[in-house]
Amino acid sequence: MYLIKNANLISMKDINYRVTDILIEEGKIKAIGKLNAKDYPNHQVIDAMKRYVTPGIVDPHCHIGIYEEAIGFEGADVNEMTNPVFPELRAIDAIKPQDVAFLEALQSGVTTVCTGPGSANVIGGTFCVLKTYGQTVDDMVVVRESSMKMALGENPKRVYNGKAQSPSTRMASAALIREALTKAKEYQAKKEKYAQDLEAGKEVAKPEFNMKWESLSRVFSGFPVKIHAHQQDDIATAIRISEEFGLNMTVEHATEGHLIADYLVKHNQRVIIGPTLGSKSKYELRNKSFKAAKIISDKKVKFAIMTDHPVIHLANALTQVGIFVREGLPELEGLRAVTLYAAEINNIAERVGSIEVGKDADVVIWDNHPLHYLTKTDFVFINGEIVHKKE
Repeated sequence: MYLIKNANLISMKDINYRVTDILIEEGKIKAIGKLNAKDYPNHQVIDAMKRYVTPGIVDPHCHIGIYEEAIGFEGADVNEMTNPVFPELRAIDAIKPQDVAFLEALQSGVTTVCTGPGSANVIGGTFCVLKTYGQTVDDMVVVRESSMKMALGENPKRVYNGKAQSPSTRMASAALIREALTKAKEYQAKKEKYAQDLEAGKEVAKPEFNMKWESLSRVFSGFPVKIHAHQQDDIATAIRISEEFGLNMTVEHATEGHLIADYLVKHNQRVIIGPTLGSKSKYELRNKSFKAAKIISDKKVKFAIMTDHPVIHLANALTQVGIFVREGLPELEGLRAVTLYAAEINNIAERVGSIEVGKDADVVIWDNHPLHYLTKTDFVFINGEIVHKKE
């Protein structure tokens, strides 16, 4: 149990840039306000000395743990490149808690990550949500299966063109997604009819179990979908497919989303932008810009910012945000894009993303402004426990 005194709190909700106190009990935020240490004799008191205090950083899209650092092939479980349609795969079955990136991330204030399959396949399997501290995945898991990954654009067509199989065009990528969704819908309809027939007292054969369509059919009940799309045309295709099948979808990367911001508004489309730090390593990224976040923010498009780790190391998540802010994104909006908005878009805001009473006590005390490139963490709490303290 802890009492943080004199925190210059950026809660990401109602209390921002105000000095106050935070009470932590049983892994949760218990109270926020002016609190007398004498009333909490059993709590360890930490004087933040008016330093900035924020919720832990939430990365909304990365590949930490499933693409382990410094190992090569043995640590690379991010893409099963033997079939373009693999909805039955689960990232949680490949997460390596001993990936050194977890320690480096939490030391840098990143406390929650949404991690999962890459974009080699048009349907790649499910992401999971984890805290960045724990000995096993079971210690870390927040959501075992949080969303279904799909991909359009260069990556799947490049991978499978190299294997001389479909998809080798954008047309085929979209067609394979539609075909899979149609089969999953038919599978779901057979299951529903079987249940209705049983309820009506009919003797009918049970439909044959199919793991692919069992997993994928969840998207028709609101299970979130992440569709990788960089270019304008791929973003439009992702939205078209989403609306055809009634998907609860976010566009991942949306590198050219700022060029069609009005289109995003028209379709009420949420996006997770990035990674923007680094070079324009392929043609799809030619219009990558740090002005993008301000443009879509000004249009009131709901957005979050990703690292796509290991493309950008999670330890540099706030470095990237700082450059977005330099290019016009309001500071608080930039911080919310990697805390509150990232949590909301990934459906975990009831637990993380802001410092509010009742939420997980994932708290960071910084030694300077969190967006300054020289800043380090003084303390990092996950689930109310100190997991990192600056020496």
